[in-house]
Amino acid sequence: MTPDSTPPYTLPEAFLAWRRLRLGRVLGVPLAPLPPSGLAPESRAHLRQQARELYWEELSWEHLTHDEDIARHGLVELAFPGFLAFVDGLLLREACPDSPAPATPRPEVAEDILLFLAERCIALESETEPERAAEREATLRLMDLVLYRLHGIPVEETDRLDLIRAYQDDDA
Repeated sequence: MTPDSTPPYTLPEAFLAWRRLRLGRVLGVPLAPLPPSGLAPESRAHLRQQARELYWEELSWEHLTHDEDIARHGLVELAFPGFLAFVDGLLLREACPDSPAPATPRPEVAEDILLFLAERCIALESETEPERAAEREATLRLMDLVLYRLHGIPVEETDRLDLIRAYQDDDA
């Protein structure tokens, strides 16, 4: 492919690439999208839609309960349990010993979810209303949590990354 025929990144793709690069630099290892599993396009679209619906349902619940400090108080994991469990299911690498089917990770769907979250972050970029700003922070955190899961980063590493982020935020 020549430089002239390279397709340009869309804004969400570029945003996701930046988040992935940032995470890789903090960890000291390059992170790249994983190869697709060969999932049929219809199934992929269905799973992508299910993830979007989970995001909107759990976000709506947070709005109904007026818990707009979810991003600032580190409660994103508690605010989006179904969404994160869904991602975990998509990336299941080992099935139970008595399972009739093997684990079949679907990293391409996780990539689709990451692009959706990137779109949301971009759409909320200029929001100044506290509820929308909190929504953006929560969505950024969700992006990181999906990236951790996709790349198999252990919880201990995420704690270290959160500390690093806190220090970087203080320096900004």
